[in-house]
Amino acid sequence: MTKKICLLTLLLLVALAAGCNRTADQNATSATPNPITVEGPDNSEITTSVDGSGTRTETRTFRNNPRISKVVVTTRDGRRTVTATSRSGEERVVTTTENVLEATGETVARAANFVADKAEDVPGEAKAVGNEAADKAEDVGDKAKAVGEKTVDGAKKVGDKTVEGAKKAGSAVKKAIP
Repeated sequence: MTKKICLLTLLLLVALAAGCNRTADQNATSATPNPITVEGPDNSEITTSVDGSGTRTETRTFRNNPRISKVVVTTRDGRRTVTATSRSGEERVVTTTENVLEATGETVARAANFVADKAEDVPGEAKAVGNEAADKAEDVGDKAKAVGEKTVDGAKKVGDKTVEGAKKAGSAVKKAIP
């Protein structure tokens, strides 16, 4: 009798486990009725949804990044694909080890090779060129100062030699005229 009860209990447990497993599978593959949206870092929002086939899509939309508008992470059958979209609408696949749902917009834009607008960099370039010109002017000033110092030294030597020559000439004239 005890063996029959144990066997019956074991069969009930197996049936219960199979029923739970089927419910878990149905929950995993059912579509998310309403996508979930949360605030993300760097003034963005992240929307997550799962479709009927179990594909998970996470879309991060940047509100005011000048280079990137959104990044989409799609996970299907355990494989992850990351696609970034620029402000102009160009899409690129991104291969990075960074978590694009947490990284800054600039980091994601660099990973996607979206270059910054050349006009944005003009002030930085102008400052760099100005600094370089100032450095060169300082070098020229230093060289002019060195040349000036050598000129002064040379003039002093010429003056000293001239005085010395005049003294010798004066002595020679005195000797010649008694």
